Amino acid sequence: MKIIDVVCSSGRTGFYFDDQRAIKRGAKSDGFTYVGDPVTEGFTKIRQAGESISVMVVLEDGQIAYGDCAAVQYSGAGGRDPLFLAEEFIPIIEKRIAPKLIGREIKSFRELAEEVDHMTLEGKRLHTAIRYGITQAILDAASKVKKVTMAEVIREEYNTNVEFKRIPIFTQSGDDRYNNVDKMIIKGADVLPHALFNNVETKLGKNGEKLKEYVSWLKNRIETLKAREEDTFVLHIDVYGTVGLAFNNDTEKMADYLCELGKIASPFKLRIEGPMDVEDREKQVQALKDLRIALKERGSKVELVADEWCNTFEDIKLFVDEGAADMVQIKTPDLGGINNTAEAILYCKKKGVGAYCGGTCNETDRSAQVCVNVAIACGADQCLAKPGMGVDEGYMIVHNEMNRVLALANRRNK
Repeated sequence: MKIIDVVCSSGRTGFYFDDQRAIKRGAKSDGFTYVGDPVTEGFTKIRQAGESISVMVVLEDGQIAYGDCAAVQYSGAGGRDPLFLAEEFIPIIEKRIAPKLIGREIKSFRELAEEVDHMTLEGKRLHTAIRYGITQAILDAASKVKKVTMAEVIREEYNTNVEFKRIPIFTQSGDDRYNNVDKMIIKGADVLPHALFNNVETKLGKNGEKLKEYVSWLKNRIETLKAREEDTFVLHIDVYGTVGLAFNNDTEKMADYLCELGKIASPFKLRIEGPMDVEDREKQVQALKDLRIALKERGSKVELVADEWCNTFEDIKLFVDEGAADMVQIKTPDLGGINNTAEAILYCKKKGVGAYCGGTCNETDRSAQVCVNVAIACGADQCLAKPGMGVDEGYMIVHNEMNRVLALANRRNK
């Protein structure tokens, strides 16, 4: 089956682009916006509308396969590619990339996806968002040609031999970290609440006291609202490096603090994502590794999740090989081709490290659906509810796509 055309359309994502550096430097919120000037190149405001590009691949039998190009909320920070704007990149896809795809035979997702992922223009690789969206479309095309789900395509081509089953869903609350927790518990989210602790003074507390209070409240709220006594939840909180800021990146002080948090969270498992950000990849690896060792020496079961500076597949392999995390967030748009997401999950699983098929609130329904298929096919340990900063639409999209895939795969196995 050949590709006969490639069509692009601009779109919105489920959230916004935020200038992370400006926020970390203390930009004050004003309603749903921020006051002040952006500091990251490409931004015109500290918060601006997220943009996407749908890439639609027309097959010779008339079927349309598509994927969505999208970039993370905090574009341009932590070593990531710059801000992704549809008006700037649609002409590149239409004039420079589409001609390389038209006329190509859809035989193997993996082969064509890897080709696109390594494609260069004027000596530079394509923006991660472009690679992300186009490879989604190729995966969808392969599933249409083979008449199976995208998950089954991945399982076959990567020889994962994974038994399809439900993947725990991780929901994120945004700043509404109280009301959204109630929604998460009612809907049955497995991992919660993310909670967006991205400022020391207003959220974490200068000595971490505000996060302690929140974890205590969170545990009590779960125990009050959970539907069944046997229901289990994992507490997963992203602190955006604020623990490091509060304790001057002192490993021993951070370890003591996280041990206290773990005791407050008990009996629930506690994961802390991005405890520090030391603004350098190798130093970040060492800092996380040292903190992980310090926690184990204290007998703590708090798990560390790598986030900042762990963006590409090569980054992930480094963090995993160095023992710098109990779990890695595989930030799907940052990896470029969706083929890299599959490879990253499988690499983590092989090395005994938790594989969190993540991404960003700043994605689309389509990219979320594709990621669910990859997570199921590779046996990820958890999957992010996305897009959107909140549990409503994102949880629905991921949960429903997961159940559709499992129902269709089970039907064929009967």
